[in-house]
Amino acid sequence: MSSKMLNFIRVEKSMPAKRSAKARRKDFGEIYDDYSADAAQAQAGRCSQCGVPFCQQGCPLQNNIPDWLKLTAEERLEEAYAMSSATNNMPEICGRICPQDRLCEGICTIEQSGHGTVTIGSIERYITDTAWEQGWVKPLKPPRERPQSAGIIGAGPGGLAAAEQLRRKGYQVTVYDRYDRGGGLLVYGIPSFKLEKDIVERRIRWLEEGGIEFRFRCAVGDTVSLQDLRDQHDTVLIATGVYKARDLQVPGIGANGVSAALDYLTVSNRLGFGDEIPAFKNGTLNAAGKKVVVIGGGDTAMDCVRTAVRQGARKVTCLYRRDRTNMPGSQREVANAEEEGVVFEWLSGPEAVLETKDNAVKAVKVRRMKLGAPDASGRQSPERTAETFDLPADMVIKALGFDPEDLPALFSEPALTVNRWGAVRIDFKTMQTSLPGVYAAGDIVRGASLVVWAVRDGRDAAEQMHLAMKDMAKTNAVAAE
Repeated sequence: MSSKMLNFIRVEKSMPAKRSAKARRKDFGEIYDDYSADAAQAQAGRCSQCGVPFCQQGCPLQNNIPDWLKLTAEERLEEAYAMSSATNNMPEICGRICPQDRLCEGICTIEQSGHGTVTIGSIERYITDTAWEQGWVKPLKPPRERPQSAGIIGAGPGGLAAAEQLRRKGYQVTVYDRYDRGGGLLVYGIPSFKLEKDIVERRIRWLEEGGIEFRFRCAVGDTVSLQDLRDQHDTVLIATGVYKARDLQVPGIGANGVSAALDYLTVSNRLGFGDEIPAFKNGTLNAAGKKVVVIGGGDTAMDCVRTAVRQGARKVTCLYRRDRTNMPGSQREVANAEEEGVVFEWLSGPEAVLETKDNAVKAVKVRRMKLGAPDASGRQSPERTAETFDLPADMVIKALGFDPEDLPALFSEPALTVNRWGAVRIDFKTMQTSLPGVYAAGDIVRGASLVVWAVRDGRDAAEQMHLAMKDMAKTNAVAAE
């Protein structure tokens, strides 16, 4: 064992420096600084090199974390990058936005023993950022070209991961997306203070330079039909994600000043690109000077409250019906939000949106809750109490999660089967849908989930598409003899 490892007793856990809350409230820049080389090596050297690496088991991609930590500690950074990128198509993105406190770092052995976790996510980010700077990220160049092609619907993390895997094997890959930029929620859903957009744009340029074709502003079911894609390509992957906002069924929810989380975040992110947004200019989706109430307790809710702070809201309050322990979002993100001045009303559920005479939001009527028995998710169920209060508000943002759009109707393809929640049904062994040659992956199959799971699903789907196209090639070769 290298003497550079097992230093968790001698070296304390240390995250990269975080900008002060006062400074970061003023802009959308990422809040963490970069590690220095010495700091990254020292933190990587805290790894205990477990015989059974729980961190790897906690990662959906099964990243070989202990080995690339060891290589980092030994100053073999290019090798660390090669190992990290072997199982992850976008480690610099996952290093920034994965909720490591719920995944790899949350079950780190030394964290469980009270010494503080290895800062896996920050080291992963450091490795790949350095690789880009040093030119270690080589052009995507398959060993041979194959004549078969794959069409991918959706340029989000699942679609991008599948596109890269298929291109590496030499297939001709075209990605179709209804938006004007690639990245999906990476670009329009996640704020820049968590993921600066040039990081995503760089990754997409690299894929384009590797021979992947992108067709933006191309809506399947409108610009082109799913049948057109099936006729054009040997295999097709549906990786659209889920964008339909869950609604809130309370009186007054239609008042002026109530908006969906994704609408609000998309406008904010488009402003960062310099786009002209009327809904921001006229104040509809601009939190400046307003009392903002965000309803929800997931990571999207945290994105909304922290965005409102940066837009200059007078006060930002997050309503969540359970307590802090039972919330689904990252505890690290909650702590960041609290530092930035967000007020959390735990055990609080919206009862109604109160309106002025001209139908504008003036307050949210809130019902205090208490926790009862655990539900199917293992979290304690919220139960209503008799206590209510009015929370003044000029703007209310619903961050209650997302459901799948009606793809059979959207794609004009009734033979595409979905489950009772609207997610696309697949054979989980082959990842194929009810339509021959059409596969599906990511949130459109599993429901709204993490970026890292979408990457995993995209990789798995690409492998199944490769096997199918390889069999097609063999069949065609036999028929030609």
